[in-house]
Amino acid sequence: MERSAISTQSPPLPQDRLEGGRAEGAAQTAAALQKRSPRLGDVVELLKPITWFPPMWAFMCGAVSSGAGLDGRLWFVAGGVMLAGPLVCGTSQAVNDWFDRHVDAINEPDRPIPSGRIPGRMGLWIALIATAVSALVGWLLGPLVFAASLVGLALAWGYSAPPFRFKTSGWTGPAVVGLTYEGLSWFTGAAVMLGAMPRTEVLVTLVLYSLGAHGIMTLNDFKAVEGDRATGLKSLPVTLGVGKAARLACAIMALAQITVIALLAIWGETIAALLVGAVLIAQFAAMPRLLSNPKKYAPWYNGVGVTLYVLGMLAAALGLGGYI
Repeated sequence: MERSAISTQSPPLPQDRLEGGRAEGAAQTAAALQKRSPRLGDVVELLKPITWFPPMWAFMCGAVSSGAGLDGRLWFVAGGVMLAGPLVCGTSQAVNDWFDRHVDAINEPDRPIPSGRIPGRMGLWIALIATAVSALVGWLLGPLVFAASLVGLALAWGYSAPPFRFKTSGWTGPAVVGLTYEGLSWFTGAAVMLGAMPRTEVLVTLVLYSLGAHGIMTLNDFKAVEGDRATGLKSLPVTLGVGKAARLACAIMALAQITVIALLAIWGETIAALLVGAVLIAQFAAMPRLLSNPKKYAPWYNGVGVTLYVLGMLAAALGLGGYI
């Protein structure tokens, strides 16, 4: 007589029981996430440290363009760097993630808010607290910096929050971000160093680089075309098409720098004008690859072309500050 084998596996469950078990497990996981406080790493991820570099770099350019030394201003500079990067920029990221949590559920479902790692209304509270801390630090750095901080914070909220939602427009949204990240940060750096209003040449240059940053922000929109189209956000890649939007972004960046080069030459900053011209030529060399397949190569150009753009900012700042 044959010995029957004893199975160590459980019999298969009916499909409805399997689906019910999955739903119950998902509900238990969601409930557990709702109960716990967000981890520090989740909060840092919400504030997106990788986005802090542009405003911190612009702040440094502003400090350099002032031509002032660090004597007696070191703590002001340190506070200004924190204000431009982790505070105001971090606040803008928290605000954006809170009001874009439904869009992120499509584009980036693993982000802290849509994934549930920052539960309930905690994301909104983080944005509010960061706003208050940013305003306080701005006030401690002086009246001009405080005013610039308030403008930056107002634009950060207006960019993402109703009723303004500047980001819903492919024209207004990038302009607001460019002004905040580049212009206000540059202004803050110069004002912190001088303790006074920067001179006209510095103000004109920071405005031009802010306008040129419109193109940088447009290139950033290529990564979210599907989600923007599904949720009604009218970014330029959605409204104009990927090809036209890429060409427009390149043209805006180039025209801003051409104007800076011309003005630097008029102001007698010949070396700075030549350096900005050199990095612009390098950008022209990189643009054909971007335009051949904008959606594919936008991240690459953000690494190459945008790096050249911000190096030109530094060259202009060095010239304005009298260092070259």
